[in-house]
Amino acid sequence: MTILGIGLLLFLGIHLLPAAPPARRALAGHWGEGRYKALFSIVSAVGLVLIVVGYAQSGERVPLFAPRPAAIAIAPYAMVVSFILFAAANMKSYLRRALRHPMLLGTLIWAGVHFLANGDRAGSLLFGAFFAYALIDLASAIGRRAVASFEPEARFDVMAIVGGTVVALAVMFLHRVLFGVAVVPFGI
Repeated sequence: MTILGIGLLLFLGIHLLPAAPPARRALAGHWGEGRYKALFSIVSAVGLVLIVVGYAQSGERVPLFAPRPAAIAIAPYAMVVSFILFAAANMKSYLRRALRHPMLLGTLIWAGVHFLANGDRAGSLLFGAFFAYALIDLASAIGRRAVASFEPEARFDVMAIVGGTVVALAVMFLHRVLFGVAVVPFGI
């Protein structure tokens, strides 16, 4: 669990820097924008690797609470919505313009449903940390009025919906292979 915790601190910690504009500006000013982005990428990658390794090595799934049947039942549908929001986050879509922060909303859905559907110690740490991060970052983004201005195009909404759905179905299909738990009847 220590490796998982360190990975979460690195990955989510570095991703919270934009939520603190003075700290981000100071680091970018000190190191230069290129070095700041390179360091951001390196710390993110190391954190992500540690999260994956730490979760895989967290051992027996010690239960903290009973998984919520409603969360398990809605998980496949919620994941499709999450992946559509993830896809829409970097496209000039009407969905992005309407929701303003689809990546963070998708993260809240993904983490919240996984948290409630798992109930074990490692899963609670992993998904609880991502949920808390997304709440903090969303509150900061709303407070800073951090919204990109763009002219949306419907084709990007179609791409986000189709692409997000296809990727969500692929992840569900491979969930047992990737994460050790079969989540849908059509999975392998």
